[in-house]
Amino acid sequence: MGVQSLAAACGALALCLALTTATNPGFVVRITQAGLDYANQQGIAILEKELAHLKLPDLSGRSGKVRYSISRLRLRDFRLPYSRITPVSNVGLQVSISNAFAELNGDWRVKYRFIRGHGSFNLKVENVSFKITLRLGSDTSGKPTISTSDCSAHISKVRVRFSGKFGWLYNLFHKRVESKLRDSLGHKICDNVAKTVQNELRKQIQTLPVTARIDDKTGIDYSLVAPPRATAQSLDADLKGEFYSLGHRSTVPFSPLPLAFPSDHDRMVYFGASSYFFNTAGLAYHKAGALVFEITEAVIPKDAGFILDTSVFSAFIPQLEEMYPNTSMKFRLSAPTAPFLTIGPGGISFQPVVDAQAYAILPNSSLAPLFLLSLTGNVTAVINVRSGRIVGSLDVGRIRLSLKDSAVGTFQVEFLQSIMNYLTSNVVLPHLNARLNKGFPLPVLDRIQLSNILVKFHQNFLLLGADVHFQPRG
Repeated sequence: MGVQSLAAACGALALCLALTTATNPGFVVRITQAGLDYANQQGIAILEKELAHLKLPDLSGRSGKVRYSISRLRLRDFRLPYSRITPVSNVGLQVSISNAFAELNGDWRVKYRFIRGHGSFNLKVENVSFKITLRLGSDTSGKPTISTSDCSAHISKVRVRFSGKFGWLYNLFHKRVESKLRDSLGHKICDNVAKTVQNELRKQIQTLPVTARIDDKTGIDYSLVAPPRATAQSLDADLKGEFYSLGHRSTVPFSPLPLAFPSDHDRMVYFGASSYFFNTAGLAYHKAGALVFEITEAVIPKDAGFILDTSVFSAFIPQLEEMYPNTSMKFRLSAPTAPFLTIGPGGISFQPVVDAQAYAILPNSSLAPLFLLSLTGNVTAVINVRSGRIVGSLDVGRIRLSLKDSAVGTFQVEFLQSIMNYLTSNVVLPHLNARLNKGFPLPVLDRIQLSNILVKFHQNFLLLGADVHFQPRG
């Protein structure tokens, strides 16, 4: 094989591999059977209301020499006592309803030779069962889609009770009427189901946010990377799960790892937030220039016991007193690189590197660089869910200092340890935790409330479990 042929074959193989390799999600949503059962309750309640307005067309026809017409069909009741939603692999969901019953009233007219009659009737439909297949997919924007791909209805028993004169005439056409009513009702049920899916369910799932604005700097991309996937036990949705800078979005230089999602099923819904999800947050905020914090006298607590000026530091850096006596100072903290965290069974941990540039604030308000410190330390995180948002707080251990640059000569950075520990714990961390306490929105449908929260750590991802409550419109 020639070089060109070999290169072409390798290129074709690479293309095939690229096309067949699935994109790992940064965020996974799993709806368990318990969640589907709850969704079934809410959906059936909506369907019952829709079927309560079911309208059947007038019927007319002939049975032998009898001409009849059925009109003004009015639904009195429609109940769906037994129903269940089950996942169907490679399709979506199947809704099975059994032992449903309905009751209708209507008017009848009949003509037999020279005899004419009319009256009213009561129709009871029992042992109604139907199955609806809901096909799940995604559109070009990454939003989920749903449609009715199949609906079959079976009515095993129809009883009609006529009232009026000429009772013997009823026997001449009631079987034909029952048959037509059975067919008409079956078609109307499926039409109404399709309408309900289109008008109610489709609108509801379209409320799933594809993107969520976090603040004036960042957003989250929750678009689907593949259509929702049904298994025997659950319905899974693989989402991009990626933070991005609103100012300039660019390709993330790392990829999400596969998530070994556990088979937990105690909660109605589970969220798997990968380390990729959190690390893109750090990357987005770093690109947006948001990982910068300035410490001045104004932000130091009043009970700190010191003021932020050169007199405090001159005990450790004598030359400061000579160069800038009793001069106010400022620290500018920034991250030279985006923080990168790891998630394991023990929790979330990372070791961010922070540059702390010290300045002297001159009488004309200009800044004179003093020294540049590098700060590192072990940071741990506590994660929870509140009001449909991931919230958290950070804690940092003893930080480590090193001198990167100095305009005031060399000095022993260890002498600054207690001051920098204080500033980190009492000024920087409260600021960060106040932001983390606001949280980031989870990808949940409109009017869904989460409760009974579960938080677990797994290798490479955080697992959040919850039960859900649907809040109807007031």
